[in-house]
Amino acid sequence: MNRDFDDLPSTQRFSSRVEHYAKYRPGYPAELLSLLEREAGLTPASVVADIGSGTGILSELLLKNGNEVIAIEPNPEMRQAADRLYARWSAFHNFPGTAEATGIPNAWVHGITVAQAFHWFDGPRAAAEFRRIVKPGGFVALIWNARDTAASPFMTEYERIVLAHGSTFARSGKELVPFERLRDLFGPGLRLHVLRNFQELDWEGLKGRLLSASYMPLEGQAGHEPMVAELRRAFDAHTVGGRVRMEYECRVYLTRL
Repeated sequence: MNRDFDDLPSTQRFSSRVEHYAKYRPGYPAELLSLLEREAGLTPASVVADIGSGTGILSELLLKNGNEVIAIEPNPEMRQAADRLYARWSAFHNFPGTAEATGIPNAWVHGITVAQAFHWFDGPRAAAEFRRIVKPGGFVALIWNARDTAASPFMTEYERIVLAHGSTFARSGKELVPFERLRDLFGPGLRLHVLRNFQELDWEGLKGRLLSASYMPLEGQAGHEPMVAELRRAFDAHTVGGRVRMEYECRVYLTRL
């Protein structure tokens, strides 16, 4: 089976998935802001660097909180999508750059967020860059919406489809960086907080959600058609009112530097 979509550099893997990503990836629960306020000192006046910001899904939550957001995203297609979506926000500043070389001045931001992206970074170099750009006492929040594969029979079936049809990366476990690895990078003050999150998706939304993942075959790639057929059977078997529920654990690894 052709898995050439696994060979792309991390900065290019989502170029052909921007529309699916922007429309169908889950957002982040409102409780995330409460957590950052309580544990990290986030206020509406905080300047936040959103690293690996993609199409701006987390940036939007911060903007609505009143924050100035410096978004750093190396993929031009994703960055352009964010520019289109958030052009009306004067507090949104969107720049090319990487986690290892953001271009942000020393001690410039009150906090750093990384949503669904840290596994693509060079961990030690990114951690050093984060320490350089954050103000003393500023926070780092590494965030993943992790599928709760045991939450329902549908979620179990969805995971089976991912493992059966996805690339090697889908089965590698690399998407979620181990806690011990993150603590080695950011120190013993790192804590894990788990929030609940979900999406309710119709058929087009479910298909778009699956195709937003860089490790699943797109139309025209080997394995795409049988994968979509299996997904449709799973949808039909578990739909309630024309929708299925995607369940997530929103994992937030949080520390202050």
